[in-house]
Amino acid sequence: MLKLHPSIDNGLRKGSASFAGGTLSCKCASNPVQVQITGNVAHNHACGCTKCWKPDGAVFSVVAVVSRDNLRVVSGADKLQIVDPSATIQRHACRDCGVHMYGRIENKNHPFYGLDFVHTELSREQGWQEPQFAAFVSSIIESGFPPAKMGDVRAQIKSIGLEPYDCLSPPLMDAIATHVAKAAGKLAA
Repeated sequence: MLKLHPSIDNGLRKGSASFAGGTLSCKCASNPVQVQITGNVAHNHACGCTKCWKPDGAVFSVVAVVSRDNLRVVSGADKLQIVDPSATIQRHACRDCGVHMYGRIENKNHPFYGLDFVHTELSREQGWQEPQFAAFVSSIIESGFPPAKMGDVRAQIKSIGLEPYDCLSPPLMDAIATHVAKAAGKLAA
């Protein structure tokens, strides 16, 4: 069995619809960066892209979104730096341990503007929404994963209970297309 990500390798842990949120902490032993999330996350998923932070040995990241109004850095803000200022998602990482604490889209015209991307595995609290799907699965090849093993990866993802996509999930792709169509005047705003 392949090691995809520690939080999904042994199956999915069901979240709680009434989960109130928690604190994400970087991996620093002292003075960690801490980010407070109010409420639960949405669209939690395994991601194979090469930009998302992954724990050591993981092939995928597990990332979700939360309204930027529900995210607050409560300690260590001075340790945060943007990983790639040219990227659409501005990933704020701890400069000491390298963990991505949140990713923010600053472009107000982007379909996901107002959402921050977070890794709930950085929290000790239980109840976060479980992963719902796997996105950008084929992108793991870009990080050196053997293409011949992709069938095994997709089969394992399905056995966990996730649907593997080589883009985002259909509802998220519909949201992007709707945003683009409204911006182009093809749909009523």
